[in-house]
Amino acid sequence: MQLVDLKGSYDAIFSLGDLCLPAMQLEKNGLRPYAGVLDWMISIRLSDVNLLLKQRFHGFMELADLQVLGYAGQQLMVLDTNYSLISNHDFSIHKNSIFHLSAYPEVKAKYDRRITRFWEVLTTRQRVLFVRTGGTFQQVQQLQFVLSELVSYDFRILFIQHSNVTEMVETDCPFEKVCWIQLPNQEIWNANDHFWRNIFEGIHLC
Repeated sequence: MQLVDLKGSYDAIFSLGDLCLPAMQLEKNGLRPYAGVLDWMISIRLSDVNLLLKQRFHGFMELADLQVLGYAGQQLMVLDTNYSLISNHDFSIHKNSIFHLSAYPEVKAKYDRRITRFWEVLTTRQRVLFVRTGGTFQQVQQLQFVLSELVSYDFRILFIQHSNVTEMVETDCPFEKVCWIQLPNQEIWNANDHFWRNIFEGIHLC
């Protein structure tokens, strides 16, 4: 799928990680009307996200599976050992400690709400776009397969790979639902804003 084929209207757009970057770019471009489950989590391996989706979030963010890794500024970094995902925006050091996650009930309730909305969208909306940064060829192929089992109607995947390029590069991708684009990896947080604007031009929410 080419970028031109990705253009059009969508009922919803979700970030699937691997960092906060996709959610931030969706927000910058007016394409994030509500929060997704993985917006502010670290999910380095796409294979972990594929497993999470395949398992339909079963056992996600259960207290018994959480491990505090350390500090990230004013937040604790908390690992979900069941899926190897890291929360670094949910547990403020002002309300939690490395010994006790006192905010856990409200954090878990927040994720439960987002999961419920996620499934509602996947099963009732006509066209959904997913945005993911980072992963391998095989993992992206598996992501398309997993989503095809979960999404009731039509969907597309925008996959961004940060690599040693100086411009935005469209990569020929054999997967029917995937648009694969390479972006420069020198400074991913702000230096590529103009490329993201180009990617999202012509993409709208219904």
